[in-house]
Amino acid sequence: MNQQWAGKRVLILGAARQGLALTRYLLAQGAWVTLNDKRPGEQLKTSMEGLTHPHLTWVTGDHPLELLDSAEIVCLSGGVPLDLPIVRAAAARGLPLSNDSQIFIEACPAPVTAITGSAGKTTTTTLVGRMAQHGLAPGQRAWVGGNIGQPLVEFIDQISPEDRVVLELSSFQLELMTAPIAVAAVLNITPNHLDRHGTLEAYTAAKARILDYQHPGSRAVLNREDPGAWNLRGRVKGRLLSFGTARLERGQDGVYTADGQIRCCQGGKDSVLLPLDLIRLRGEHNKMNVLAACAIACAAEFPVEAMLAGVSGFTGVPHRLELVRVLRGVAWYNDSIATAPERTAAAIRSFKEPLVLLLGGRDKNLPWEDLASLVRKRVDHVILFGEAAEKIAAAIGRPGFGRPYTLTRCSGLQEAVQAAAEVAEAGDVVLLSPGGTSYDQFRDFEERGESYRLWVNQLS
Repeated sequence: MNQQWAGKRVLILGAARQGLALTRYLLAQGAWVTLNDKRPGEQLKTSMEGLTHPHLTWVTGDHPLELLDSAEIVCLSGGVPLDLPIVRAAAARGLPLSNDSQIFIEACPAPVTAITGSAGKTTTTTLVGRMAQHGLAPGQRAWVGGNIGQPLVEFIDQISPEDRVVLELSSFQLELMTAPIAVAAVLNITPNHLDRHGTLEAYTAAKARILDYQHPGSRAVLNREDPGAWNLRGRVKGRLLSFGTARLERGQDGVYTADGQIRCCQGGKDSVLLPLDLIRLRGEHNKMNVLAACAIACAAEFPVEAMLAGVSGFTGVPHRLELVRVLRGVAWYNDSIATAPERTAAAIRSFKEPLVLLLGGRDKNLPWEDLASLVRKRVDHVILFGEAAEKIAAAIGRPGFGRPYTLTRCSGLQEAVQAAAEVAEAGDVVLLSPGGTSYDQFRDFEERGESYRLWVNQLS
């Protein structure tokens, strides 16, 4: 038991995945927990029935400020913004703010490798996790979590110092981060979540916190071909390894490609990691994800054999350029993870075939003009759906003599699937890569992708 929590009164805001996991952990450490969610109790009935404890109080339907009167610390789930009135009031009272990721890293006995970025986090984190597992001795274990999968805070007591921990961290989780991270990677920084952070500067500052609390003995991994990530190199406190396709400049450590190989140079020593043709993922952005994973593995001192084993046979993560089916010569792809226009642009560039593109969802206050320009050059048919349809249509403009040849608006994704089936021809790719979030119609991008899979597989 972690004695620092025994008898401590903790207010947790948000009863989703992270909040529930942190609640279970803190109760096991002897804390008194108030779990507060703005959703009404009837929507949380299953969670409330599944999580009961003499030291747990549920408060639903609102965020009453009087909950702060008995709190010694306030912990935020990822979806809870810092400008929420109760969070502002807590800060004004001088109450410490934390979250499950911060608490996990502070208590974790094993070295932590953490990965953030605007795009590619989950694919890269999954790859690094595979490499970590292949590089361990019998009896050791690789733990992968954070912003993906199961929050690991519940499993601290099962993690040994010899294990490896790989975390994906979002900007939401990093807003409060003050814990030192052994190996920290920033894949890229492009406009995203501006509906939450307000400005690109604030978003970048949140991402940069993954580096800000490292020690001189820590290692940082940055994308030297992404200006947003590379501009953070002045904040690196330990050793820096970079990744990119071009050869390294003299004196740099990192990963690059040459002669059909991924290579790593550290301390003046150059070595081959793996052949590029081992990569089975589609798209240049996924090649960069593999380069990033290799650089992170080098920083974490994984053996080359583990990198080879991690990349070999890896075909991707669900909802990320996932092939759903081929029907009458039409290939249907699920890229529901694309919740920003830039991610959709990367998906479009992954294909040479004629494209039918499903775009929409809820806008995050991001610019659509660059994507619209690419659509006019590359996409044959556009199917729009959801709240952002009108904004996207305005950016693309009316179909003229060039692409897109048709532009169709639908109320929801199921209707969009049917519309795509009507225009797609043999040899085409139908690509769900929305560019917007799922929250206008679905719980999250995973539910949207699963629904898309279902409706595509129902086509006859």
